Amino acid sequence: MTGNPPDHGATALRVSTLSKTHDTAFELRPDKDTLAATASQLGIDDLRKLSFVGKIRTAGKEDWLLTGHLGATVVQPCSVTLKPVTTRIEEDVTRRYTPNLPDDVMTDEEVEMPEDDTLEMLGSVIDPAVVMQEALALALPAYPRAEGVGPGDTVHTRPGSKAMTDEDTKPFAGLASLMAKKTPEEGEGES
Repeated sequence: MTGNPPDHGATALRVSTLSKTHDTAFELRPDKDTLAATASQLGIDDLRKLSFVGKIRTAGKEDWLLTGHLGATVVQPCSVTLKPVTTRIEEDVTRRYTPNLPDDVMTDEEVEMPEDDTLEMLGSVIDPAVVMQEALALALPAYPRAEGVGPGDTVHTRPGSKAMTDEDTKPFAGLASLMAKKTPEEGEGES
């Protein structure tokens, strides 16, 4: 990956300074350089637009809730043809920060994924830019397809050999052609 990762320090909000009585609103619309660095970091061809708008508020005595809406226009290569595919992403995002993760989530040797995928460990800061980048990475299409392109047949073979197709892998693919070649005498009288 090339390019410098975006500087998230400027967007981090100290939990100790967040209002406990009012929502803390945020609106992130990265500049062109940050878009290019984010695209590079995510391994996509281009990131044309990106916005993350939301708020952070208290949720109970110690927890904090971040809710927002992610909007992005991304360009990725088609997984079949490699032609550029432009995708518009619109995603609602929720993260709940808590100082005390459930006991079944934390163990001495490893950290297991909680059932609630919005749950995060509360640190000294909440950074909407980190949440934005994570949500974008999760929302990217895994196998983008150009318009009109189906799954496609992938053919792998040695040079000079006849390629095996998907049809060749079916167990009874050649049975119909063998039955058609059979003469009437061969098929009768074998009972």
